[in-house]
Amino acid sequence: MTGKILLSTAYLPPVEYFARITEAEEALIEREENYIKQTFRNRCYILSSNGTHILTVPVYLGSFHKTPVKDIRIDYSRRWQQVHTGALKTAYSTSPFFIFYYEEIEKIILTRHDFLLDLNMELLLAIMKMMNIEQYVSYSNEFQPVNYLTGDARYNITPKKRSSYIPKVYTRVFDYPEQNTGKLSILDLLFNTGPEAVRYL
Repeated sequence: MTGKILLSTAYLPPVEYFARITEAEEALIEREENYIKQTFRNRCYILSSNGTHILTVPVYLGSFHKTPVKDIRIDYSRRWQQVHTGALKTAYSTSPFFIFYYEEIEKIILTRHDFLLDLNMELLLAIMKMMNIEQYVSYSNEFQPVNYLTGDARYNITPKKRSSYIPKVYTRVFDYPEQNTGKLSILDLLFNTGPEAVRYL
């Protein structure tokens, strides 16, 4: 187990994100960086009967392109909450452990969080608790150069990059071996494996 790991904020992030947390004694979530679009910061991937599906939290970027992630506000002019909860039900309601975890996830998604950072953190802590992951998580206080920590993974866990992380195989209700399931949200693992989920990290 290493010391600290530095991660970007992420919306229902993939299994690799949680695997990296369990490898460290403490996880720092970056809040001082400039927001980066089309990343796990505001999107996740789920697996349904039709294959991989992307869920995106709409956000306001403000007048400037370089907006600190801590200032990114969620756009509630779109019905994203209903879309996300409906998609999760459709994809995972027949999963063996869906009923044990979904209600709390749904409650957090349906709560009105002004800032993306707050939504992501509440979901992260709730899922860590469900999985009995006890590492300490906090926010960074200032922006640090890339790789200032050995465990700097802020820009490594991204849908745009192929990861060296190889997820362990587990039984899914829907399975598409030809697709890159390593990008799937942690919820795919949790709903399908339940209390055993942490063993697959």
